[in-house]
Amino acid sequence: MPNKLSSFITGTMKEIEPRSNSSSLPPLSLSQPAIVPLQPQKEKIISGWERLVAQAQTINQMAAELEAEILELKAIVSAIDSQINYLQGNRQARRSICKYLTISVPWVRQKSDESLILTTRKIDLFRAEREAALLAQKLRQQSKKKKLAAQRHKRNQRTAITDMSRSVQETLFNKS
Repeated sequence: MPNKLSSFITGTMKEIEPRSNSSSLPPLSLSQPAIVPLQPQKEKIISGWERLVAQAQTINQMAAELEAEILELKAIVSAIDSQINYLQGNRQARRSICKYLTISVPWVRQKSDESLILTTRKIDLFRAEREAALLAQKLRQQSKKKKLAAQRHKRNQRTAITDMSRSVQETLFNKS
């Protein structure tokens, strides 16, 4: 058996050796590789890059949609909590029917060197409440400023009227 294998290998190797007299192929040189590596075509690279960017955009779009759905869930929970509290007549402080933990969604970012990073982006579930509180505070401050300005204006008007009244009285008094 070993003899048959050895003779098979020897015979096969002779078939692979280049035949200098009848071959139309150029002889192999040691500086050139026997097998030329496949080079990706530029079109395929560009096409692959476009698919990659499109997939990253799809992931980010789906993450934004998921965030919107989560915020909608929170709004529904808030509405139900309010209804339950109303029905109970606010007799007791009731816990929410939903507990919120820190959550995030997948996100694809592109670095300055154009490479991509698959990461996560936190969802701020309480941003709307903070923005509403900040807006309410800002409106209260503006209202307070307007009220103070109106009070100052009324005081200035009264002072002006009093000053005019004195001026008229002095003028009349001096003429008499």
